[in-house]
Amino acid sequence: MRKVIALALVFVCASYFGAFDLLAQDAAAPSGFQVLKEKFIEGDWKFMSLVLICLILGLAFCIERIITLNIATTNTDKLLNRIDERLAEGDVAGAMEVAKSTPGPTASVLYEGLRNAGDGPEAVEKAIVSYGSVQMGLLEKGLVWISLFIAIAPMLGFMGTVIGMIQAFDMIEAVGDLSPSVVAGGIKVALLTTVFGLIVAIILQIFYNYIVSKIDGIVNKMEDASIALVDVMAKNKVFK
Repeated sequence: MRKVIALALVFVCASYFGAFDLLAQDAAAPSGFQVLKEKFIEGDWKFMSLVLICLILGLAFCIERIITLNIATTNTDKLLNRIDERLAEGDVAGAMEVAKSTPGPTASVLYEGLRNAGDGPEAVEKAIVSYGSVQMGLLEKGLVWISLFIAIAPMLGFMGTVIGMIQAFDMIEAVGDLSPSVVAGGIKVALLTTVFGLIVAIILQIFYNYIVSKIDGIVNKMEDASIALVDVMAKNKVFK
């Protein structure tokens, strides 16, 4: 998993800075990303850098989860048909081998159920429920970090805004004049940190919701396959 996160982080950084350099060379045709880049430079680099780190790390965890979940997605109908064929021949060991050789949490749960077939249907159901909880935890691994970055990014933006406003009032106090030109620049920089914090949170929230929906789909398939496995085992008289 660490390798996947590292690769995702390298990919995000390379994509961001590669696009950053490319757009810097093409100043004649400013795009939406070019405008964001210019506003980022205009903002306070201390807080902008922290917000950017939240974006990079958050996207790295999102990409790692998406890759892992896509690998974990299994054609449950095809898997159950193959297991049914083995059980119809009385080959429980062959059915276990089919489940063991298939990647994904669904296949792992079915393998645990088949492994406890000799102890009766209650033992099979108990094994499926217990190991299903373990697989559920593995699927949700890393979501807490994505949630953390979603929460921290706008907070950092708001903090930058508050500090920027304090600095703007310090300038008013030092100059002794309420002229807009004195504080306009400071207020603009302060508000930019909030804007970028919210942008990062929105981007990560979209990925987070997609990942959660993906996990829900895998869990639903896993539960359906578990119920179907007990029926298949009963149909083929695996229980004694």
